[in-house]
Amino acid sequence: MSILNSKFVASAAVLLLSLSFSEPAAAFRCGSKLVKDGMHEAQVVIACGQPATRRNLGVAVRSYDYGYYRQSSPGWSGYSRPGYGGLAQEVIITEYVYNFGPRKFMQRLIFEGGVLVTIETIGYGYTK
Repeated sequence: MSILNSKFVASAAVLLLSLSFSEPAAAFRCGSKLVKDGMHEAQVVIACGQPATRRNLGVAVRSYDYGYYRQSSPGWSGYSRPGYGGLAQEVIITEYVYNFGPRKFMQRLIFEGGVLVTIETIGYGYTK
């Protein structure tokens, strides 16, 4: 009996550990198409059609750190990452809300500079 309990505890620990390393799911389906972070506005409209509401939330300044580093093999490689780099750019923040009807959840999408950065579920939809 103690062997069974120890196996259960070990398998539960492995399961919890694997769940702690997984990234949160930030995606949803429009029919058979998958919409996920990093997609462009045009790709989302092609997958889901026009949103129920669309509004511009404003403008934000985002900075990016660009640089180069020497690889172990001959040559140089570049990188670009969000951060406190010297290059800043203004991006337009846009919100789309998709209403899939009263039996499905609505989705709120936030785009920064045309790129999907946030997906939120905001409750059940409504009849159009």
